[in-house]
Amino acid sequence: MISNVPQFIDTEDKIVGPLTAKQLGWLAIGGVLFLISWNMLDTSAAIAAAIIIGGIFGSLAFYRPYNQSLLKFIISSVSFVFNPKMYIWKRNYANIKIVAKAKTKAPEVTIIRKTVSEKKIADISKMLDQK
Repeated sequence: MISNVPQFIDTEDKIVGPLTAKQLGWLAIGGVLFLISWNMLDTSAAIAAAIIIGGIFGSLAFYRPYNQSLLKFIISSVSFVFNPKMYIWKRNYANIKIVAKAKTKAPEVTIIRKTVSEKKIADISKMLDQK
């Protein structure tokens, strides 16, 4: 039985043009906040708010530090700041059961050394000296 194996499982699907669903959602939220600020503020304040809102939601949609979304990066940074940095391991000796190991005799190892006579060394050096 032959079946197709997906090849690009780590890339998100494009919904509208080059935008993924998450990017489209961040831009839509930014657009809604821009419309609310446009209706509630005068023109110059709404333009200033639009620049700030566009920068924040544009970076949430498109900026990917260390190949992860900016929101995930911010959450990881905040959890790093507030979580403890050092863990000191303390062994709980109350739960340890000591089991005696059976003593096994190590196998005896015999070492055999090769001996080479001086005559053999002289013969080999003569063979190496010849051209």
